[in-house]
Amino acid sequence: MPILIYIEYHFNIVPKQPATDILIAELGDAGFESFVENESGLLAYIQKIDWKEDILDDLLITQNTDFKIFWSSKEIEQQNWNAEWEKNFHPIKVDDRCVVRAPFHDAEDVEYDIIIEPKMSFGTGHHETTYMMLQHILDTNFEGKSVLDMGCGTGVLAILAKMKGAGATDAIDIDEWCFLNSKENIERNNCGSIQVYQGDSGLLKGKKYDIIIANINRNILLEDIPVYANCLNSGGLLFLSGFYLQDLDAISSKCEAYNLKFEKKLEKNNWISVKYVN
Repeated sequence: MPILIYIEYHFNIVPKQPATDILIAELGDAGFESFVENESGLLAYIQKIDWKEDILDDLLITQNTDFKIFWSSKEIEQQNWNAEWEKNFHPIKVDDRCVVRAPFHDAEDVEYDIIIEPKMSFGTGHHETTYMMLQHILDTNFEGKSVLDMGCGTGVLAILAKMKGAGATDAIDIDEWCFLNSKENIERNNCGSIQVYQGDSGLLKGKKYDIIIANINRNILLEDIPVYANCLNSGGLLFLSGFYLQDLDAISSKCEAYNLKFEKKLEKNNWISVKYVN
């Protein structure tokens, strides 16, 4: 079997967010296969056969003067690439109750042990927004509740909700990588009863839920909050994240316009996660 040769890019990013998330999305569109976040920014990998010298020329994020992004690249063999990925992907423990780990990590003695193979999808618990959403889920009664995980990424939030006893659960993401990756992770964690769909909020027509989880971004949330409000049962809960503290007023104003009452917020490195009640 021939050895696959990869090109590794090392990006130094200042400030890291939201530039890192934007960069990952653009690199994914350009053909990069996998990503590892580190202290200085991001490692990104693409097969040499898919690489071209001007592959970064059309990236919009590198032209944004709000961020400073520098990079270098080198060739590596697949074996070294896998070792680097495993070395940098560490398990995440949330409130000593939940661990999110890769398949090559040893199991830990916790209440909820979640195995995630992220591939090109978002949501491992390493990012502040995913971490806080996991905290919200841990603190909430999901027993028998109907649940929507909107913008599901790896499916990790839907998986924890189901582990906590959720009833009918849907997971939706517009990205095909996320759709396929969520299905794999749901099966890997024996949560096969979660229904996964590829699409956007247009799929929610006629749907009703007790709890909606949406970890996306400010603009999409502002656009979709009216849809979420219409889909929530009386007394239902809405958990939102994917935005900064300075965006809270705009998000809360939109929620209040649709009778969704602010109840609780979590903060981590200027990112925020908020709970509203219908």
